[in-house]
Amino acid sequence: MTTVDSNPDPSLDDYTAAHEQLLAHFVALARDLTDEQMAMRSLCPDWRVRDVISHIAIVEAVLDGWQATTDAPPPFNRVAALHAELDALDRGAFAERVAEIADSRVDDLHGRDPSVLTMPSFTPTGPATYGRFLQIRVFDHWVHARDIAIPLGLEAPAPSGFAAENAVDEVAAALGYIVGKKIGLPDGMSIGFHLSGGVTRDLAVVVDGRAQVVASLAAPDVAITADAASFVMLACGRVDPQGEIDAGRISWNGDARWGEAAARNLRYTM
Repeated sequence: MTTVDSNPDPSLDDYTAAHEQLLAHFVALARDLTDEQMAMRSLCPDWRVRDVISHIAIVEAVLDGWQATTDAPPPFNRVAALHAELDALDRGAFAERVAEIADSRVDDLHGRDPSVLTMPSFTPTGPATYGRFLQIRVFDHWVHARDIAIPLGLEAPAPSGFAAENAVDEVAAALGYIVGKKIGLPDGMSIGFHLSGGVTRDLAVVVDGRAQVVASLAAPDVAITADAASFVMLACGRVDPQGEIDAGRISWNGDARWGEAAARNLRYTM
């Protein structure tokens, strides 16, 4: 098994196109869903469908025009007022405001110089680069789209392509922590993950004092096979592991005890 990095050196155009596609998806939801669908519980704890769409729009409104820096975060002091504004709108006006925010944010990204990706920047996970911030935003959009689509039985954005690869990249970056701390794989053991579906990826982790991702693994003690989208949603704690096991979207070979432990304990974030 050799690990595969399918999203090497993404460009600003990649991130901008992903924002454009995913924000268009949320705009369509805001326009097309009924009041009853908007009021349904999403997979995101304590949030209705409309709350998820509001969250996406509000964060993008805050980021619109903000220049990357580590000196100060984006103006999150605007969040409360934006929440109040969106909450007060009827469904039609809400949809139009979400569309307005989406269009403005996409125009903002189109207007930036590609060098912005390497600029030092505040991010939700600590100081990094603006490119890292955009990676987190695309991940957030992709997961939240499924927070809505799955309980409503709707089609989610494509499980393949840049945004899907980006979502897998985000989880893959945390895989050492997931295997070592959440799964608790013992020292001296190894585990391989074969992802298929929209994204095909092989990932491998060896525990040698600590769990670490390795480039290749000839014969892992545990071999997990999973649908890539299920893998991401399990890692985000959004779906029930038993349901994914029963549906055949995640399975294991090799050490049965640790295979089952891995399938049930991928969650590292919410």
